[in-house]
Amino acid sequence: MEVVVHNTSGPLAGSDVDWTALQNFAALRGQLRVSFTPRCNIACWFCHNEGDVPPPLTRMDRTQQPRPRSLDATGYVTLISSLMEAGLKRVYFTGGEPLTSHLARPVLEQLPETGPDASYTLITNGTRVRTHRSWLSRTRLDKVKVSLHYFSDESLRAIAGTRIGIDTVLDGIEAAREIFERVELNTLLQKENAHEVRQILNFALDRRMPVQFIELVGTDFNEGRASSAVPADDIVAYLRTLTNDEHIEIAGVGQGRRVFRIDGVEIDVIHRNLGRHHIGQCGSCPVRAKCVEGFWALRVDHNGGIQPCLLRGDLRLDTRALLSNPQRLARAVAEHVTAFTEGTL
Repeated sequence: MEVVVHNTSGPLAGSDVDWTALQNFAALRGQLRVSFTPRCNIACWFCHNEGDVPPPLTRMDRTQQPRPRSLDATGYVTLISSLMEAGLKRVYFTGGEPLTSHLARPVLEQLPETGPDASYTLITNGTRVRTHRSWLSRTRLDKVKVSLHYFSDESLRAIAGTRIGIDTVLDGIEAAREIFERVELNTLLQKENAHEVRQILNFALDRRMPVQFIELVGTDFNEGRASSAVPADDIVAYLRTLTNDEHIEIAGVGQGRRVFRIDGVEIDVIHRNLGRHHIGQCGSCPVRAKCVEGFWALRVDHNGGIQPCLLRGDLRLDTRALLSNPQRLARAVAEHVTAFTEGTL
């Protein structure tokens, strides 16, 4: 079944629901992050798996498993279409590794048409892009963002616990560039790749690809290796030797970012000392001291849950009973976001 959305400019009509909080979230560039699967073909040590049990933890302890899957392709498309019609504009597809899921193709091939300023982004580790390039080229994806946290077989093995070689990842990036006009990179700064950060930067600049360098977001899942996190100071200092074009963006939701432009190529640094956006429920949140993000994404998991915070699974909304009524689903999400921002959730 194909679900078609004819209006993505605002909330559904004929409802007494207060849409203000959801509209504000969308206007501030809030993301809808849709996870196809918590499974992955690699196991990066820092993975938070969008709030589900991450692959490296399952590898170490088989008793710790992610939630069971309940959404099918129709459920995903219904949910995405409903929330876009309600006003959300920026949809990101994640995992795990989204291209390991058999649902990736039927969902991505049925994405509704987007309105002004709306976009679809695939976040991938790059290892399976070449395999799926034929059908990926037929989707409405606007952008592919490849996670490149390594630049050698050694660092890939140390960070992701895999025997897959770096050439496979780099080939996936080239395959993405053959298909899509917009391909970007993101790199988590850590001790394991500190010696390769400049190589990653040069790789991006040589291909005129934007790249984002990110300081670690601490979670309960990665606290055992929290000492691997490194600050962004070194890369910021180096970028300042390459360009004078630098500014700070703190508008919108989530963390502020330091933006550099080198020969027209944008380099972002997600820098924790630029502050974060906290609202409503965050005021009394018991884990606020550990939070470095604030409220910047609504996260959809493969079991039909939506939660407004990576660190608070207890704030998760179960949408499974709402999928048969898309308007009711959108209203429930709007009410959930309102309760979160008012601190009553």
